[in-house]
Amino acid sequence: MDSLKKKLGARIQYLRKQQKLTQEALAEKVGMDTPNLSNIECGKRFMTAETLEKIAIALNTTERELFNFSYTEPQKYMRADIDELLNKADADDLLFFSQVIKSYFKRKEKI
Repeated sequence: MDSLKKKLGARIQYLRKQQKLTQEALAEKVGMDTPNLSNIECGKRFMTAETLEKIAIALNTTERELFNFSYTEPQKYMRADIDELLNKADADDLLFFSQVIKSYFKRKEKI
């Protein structure tokens, strides 16, 4: 089981990337140095309540939402789930999945 620090760090990183912010940009908004933010996102360090509040404001969310771990998993778990599903797929399934993924990325490039 992941520690609270790791879950919170992964959640902050997820929300930061959703907003297409670099670590440097978020750190600047929060008023901290980038290595410190990196350590928080990796779950190596925790933060003060004041820093937590600043991060929530910078990410246009609430402190409560930063602790919402219910619907997002770290990327490694999502990749493992996808790999498991692909291993069960037959040739027709793989062709279909490939087409869906290619279409998704083509559409994403146009946005």
